[in-house]
Amino acid sequence: MGKGVKAAVIGGVFAVMVGGAGYGAFNIVSALSGDGGGTDGVAAGKRTGPPGKDEVKETTAAFFKAWQTGASAKAASYTDNDAAAERLLSAFADDAHITDVKITPGPAKGTTVPYAVKAKVVYDGKSEPLSYRSELKVVRGLTTGRALVDWRPSVVHPELRKDDTLVTEQSATPPIEAVGRDGSELTKEKYPSLGPVLDALRDKYGEEAGGTPGIELVVRHEGDGAPDTPLLTLAKGKPGKLTTTISPSAQAAAEKAVKRFAQSSVVAVKPSTGEVLAVANHRTDGFNAAFEGQAAPGSTMKIITAAMLIDNGVTTMNGPAPCPDTAVWHSQTFKNLTGLKPNENATLADSFMRSCNTAFIKLIDEKPLTDASLAREAEDRFGLGRDDWKTGIVSFDGSVPAVDGPDRAAGAIGQGQVQMSPLNMASVTATAITGAFRQPYLVSPKLDGREPAQAEGLRSGTAAQLKQMMRLTATQGTAMEAMRGIGGDIGAKTGSAEVDGNAKSNSWFTGFRGDVAAAAMTEEGGHGGDAAGPIVAAVLRTGG
Repeated sequence: MGKGVKAAVIGGVFAVMVGGAGYGAFNIVSALSGDGGGTDGVAAGKRTGPPGKDEVKETTAAFFKAWQTGASAKAASYTDNDAAAERLLSAFADDAHITDVKITPGPAKGTTVPYAVKAKVVYDGKSEPLSYRSELKVVRGLTTGRALVDWRPSVVHPELRKDDTLVTEQSATPPIEAVGRDGSELTKEKYPSLGPVLDALRDKYGEEAGGTPGIELVVRHEGDGAPDTPLLTLAKGKPGKLTTTISPSAQAAAEKAVKRFAQSSVVAVKPSTGEVLAVANHRTDGFNAAFEGQAAPGSTMKIITAAMLIDNGVTTMNGPAPCPDTAVWHSQTFKNLTGLKPNENATLADSFMRSCNTAFIKLIDEKPLTDASLAREAEDRFGLGRDDWKTGIVSFDGSVPAVDGPDRAAGAIGQGQVQMSPLNMASVTATAITGAFRQPYLVSPKLDGREPAQAEGLRSGTAAQLKQMMRLTATQGTAMEAMRGIGGDIGAKTGSAEVDGNAKSNSWFTGFRGDVAAAAMTEEGGHGGDAAGPIVAAVLRTGG
């Protein structure tokens, strides 16, 4: 979309390092000479270059020996951030109550060493074994020249990220037994990407669901305020039953589909009710980007822009929407995707299904449109950007600010300052095909009495035209390949959004089949039909 138009992605990525296969054991050798940490003075005859095989072996041996014996300060001295390392290693023993630690290193792969940890968690007379795998990397200390452990929280446990710590105590909230719309239990084991969602549901509804707390080892996310992530149960609490809107069949399809593409997220909703049928993420950082992501949605935004044009009398589905090679707005030149042939006689339906950027740019200057028209359409008709959605867990409501200059044109094609999540775009499709905005939700509002967001929705004539244009896009336009072979009443819209610093654009796709609407985004996935399209299609095939 929009060559030369760039957008910023909000939200960081933290890659958790997890140990692999090939674990073996070698003897713990004598500790390195000197107990100083990575911040000591420059050593005489300071070494340079990557640490050698012997240095890697000696450094990890010394680090593991100190860690095993509970000597947190000494273990930290073999890292390149001894202050941070000592805090977390101390918490490992004192706050998490982990004892009898035994670490078995595996064969080094260059400067990377995998290892297995076995230990016990002992608290309030309860004891449970703990085992897991992780890996670390040995680097050269900048000031000392020593070989040091490259410190990161995942060295202590692969689930730990920046500002996390480990704690064993009576759980803050009772456990829940989350069930899908068919009554079957939803677990992290069966649906791995639901992990953060289930943690969030427990954090919010544990008490309402009627359970009693137990004793657990948890990851406490002190930096971002996210709910604790349970790792081990020492004493079971009584779980309360929590019914969700999730469809197990749609969720299973979503889990499988996102695994095909890194950094992917998808959401499916039921347009007639707003119920969330599936939410899945395949990410390295554990972030629920499906609900909370904030990124430019590319040409999937043209659903809202087309609605604005129709509602304001600028054109209609069969009215004019010429598609030239380029369009200039406030000295900014916008182009189409490479290979798209211009068509000065195109209708709005033609330009929509071929995803012509310039057609939409040319029309946003027509009367009575203003700098605020797109924002009003998004807010009033689609319920976006008002920070009032109450889905049951934390979610982003989309952002379509009123802007002038080049960003007004960029926003019309889903770039500039426009930000969306897959949840937002699934809702946009649901509104477009039914004409009614029904705020998505994961847990019934009746459980806690929350009031869902409201919006006036679309005129029936506008919704009918949007639905037909999406049908054409799925059967004759840019979404045709991804939607091939899917029966029933179908429609779709593709999108790709350029992001500063990325070699490839983000792939976006939203579509419907019957009473199921879905949307997906894949970071650096290319065109909408390349990555996000197959994900959405896989979910739609299940039929909810």
